Amino acid sequence: MLTAVRAAARGAEDPWWQRGDFAPLRTETTAERLPVEGSLPKSLSGLYVRNGSNSRNAHWFIGDGMVHGVHLEDGEARSFRSRFVETKLHATGASLGDAGPPQLDDGYANVSVFHHANRLLASGEVGLPWELSPDDLSTRGLYDFGGRLTTSMTAHPKIDPATGQLHFFGYGFLGADALTYHVADADGALVSSQAVAVGQTTMIHDFAITDRDVIFWELPVTFDLEALPTGIPFRWHPEYGARIGIMPLGGPTTAIQWVEIEPCYVFHGVNAYRTGDDVVIDVCRHEKIFDPGVTDSGELSLRRWRVATGGASLRFSEEIVAEADQRGDPGELPTRDPRLVGRDYRYGYLLRSRTRRDGGLVFGGVVKHDFRRGTRETWDPGPGRQANEFLFVPEGRGEDEGHLLSYVYDADRKRSDLVVLDATDVGAGPVATVELPTRVPYGFHGTWVPDDG
Repeated sequence: MLTAVRAAARGAEDPWWQRGDFAPLRTETTAERLPVEGSLPKSLSGLYVRNGSNSRNAHWFIGDGMVHGVHLEDGEARSFRSRFVETKLHATGASLGDAGPPQLDDGYANVSVFHHANRLLASGEVGLPWELSPDDLSTRGLYDFGGRLTTSMTAHPKIDPATGQLHFFGYGFLGADALTYHVADADGALVSSQAVAVGQTTMIHDFAITDRDVIFWELPVTFDLEALPTGIPFRWHPEYGARIGIMPLGGPTTAIQWVEIEPCYVFHGVNAYRTGDDVVIDVCRHEKIFDPGVTDSGELSLRRWRVATGGASLRFSEEIVAEADQRGDPGELPTRDPRLVGRDYRYGYLLRSRTRRDGGLVFGGVVKHDFRRGTRETWDPGPGRQANEFLFVPEGRGEDEGHLLSYVYDADRKRSDLVVLDATDVGAGPVATVELPTRVPYGFHGTWVPDDG
């Protein structure tokens, strides 16, 4: 998901995803009344929870899902819990793909966690999501929207801030379910499932919406059975081509239009919106990914894609918004104000990293990117400390009025903290730091569950 994704080095001992704070945890932790340095905003009343992978051996991406949550209330850190997502793979110790292409009840549920219609769901790259209890993060079981969801659900659903609808997709490995687009209403009922016609299964990790569009990027990382023993059954096949598809929000999928682009890979979009006949899509663009024998993904850049929809066919253009500099890459694992998903926006918040010679990652701090002025404000946690993805929690009316939350690992203490930044003044550093009783391994995506809903 960042700048150094590669297949496991056969015969190598202790690869980077088994060392330091990448290493998996074996036990769960519960703690109450956590120490706080600084002042926690009393307006932050809810649960911050983030998912991640406890890799057994194959790759950082391949491991049991584990969620880590801190409950904040009335200026205090009331509790901390880390819990495994009790998937079938976790219960049996099996690995994805042991018995062939994954089934719906397979999956690690290790990538994201999200909250919609009063349900807390953990999701991975493939398989159905798993429902968790927001009270203690215990696993309630597989969740299939009352039997209506019959395909996988990937890890990056989008909630339309105007309607409360949940838009998401899933892909399968064989037959007609190569890509399916779904919509659930604000109450959580699945109301639409529509197949999207594609050439074959590609790894589509994320997508985007605007107030009236759905945007898919189909890029040349295709399903490859020969790669299944590595745990990641995908390979870089640039000959497949790359394209962006745009269709009406809610469908029909038969109305999708495609425009070709240069081969690349995008794990994460920052946001997308419409301006007249143009669809603007901001993405974290990698040169390539999962290329056999290549130790990293090449250049990572922040790019603005623009697709003109006003003519007989789509027209594509792009600009480089930010590139790597002496402090690291331009940022990945982005977040933005959830009230502006699919709308014109100004700020994105990204995690910086650097790539080591062994292909491993060194994380840094946060970049607040101003897409209107082209300026960047940064905060770095300091020597020996590495942040994770930052989550924006809105509080005021202004777009950046809110707080950024992230787990930060301290290598000297071998423990992690929850840091809280004022998003209007990122460079000032944490307004509060919550000391955790254990480390939280570097992971992926989180969410905020407010106490009032």
